[in-house]
Amino acid sequence: QVQLVESGGGLVQPGGSLRLSCAASGIIFRFYAMGWYRQAPGKQRELVAVVSASGASTNYADSVKGRFTISRDNTKNTVFLQMNSLKPEDTATYYCTAGPTMREVAYWGQGTQVAASS
Repeated sequence: QVQLVESGGGLVQPGGSLRLSCAASGIIFRFYAMGWYRQAPGKQRELVAVVSASGASTNYADSVKGRFTISRDNTKNTVFLQMNSLKPEDTATYYCTAGPTMREVAYWGQGTQVAASS
């Protein structure tokens, strides 16, 4: 049974930082590309960032480049999303994903809420 369990969401003031974590089980973690998607109320789900299975390659949405960093620890089956300089428009539910390539998603987590508001 595959499980992707996100943590680290919360409420921060604009300009603040959060670090999301996603612990994976039920998959051979080092074989999967891992990603973060988000969905804001009334909007479509969108890709935020993705990292290759080895960790050597990353892709980011233009809206988060320079502010967010995705990383992974293959010894701990965990992927991270460091979010700095948060803006109100970053407010959304953030989902962890796992897929066979950086362009495919096979599994989704349950999501964690992030809100940047004063």
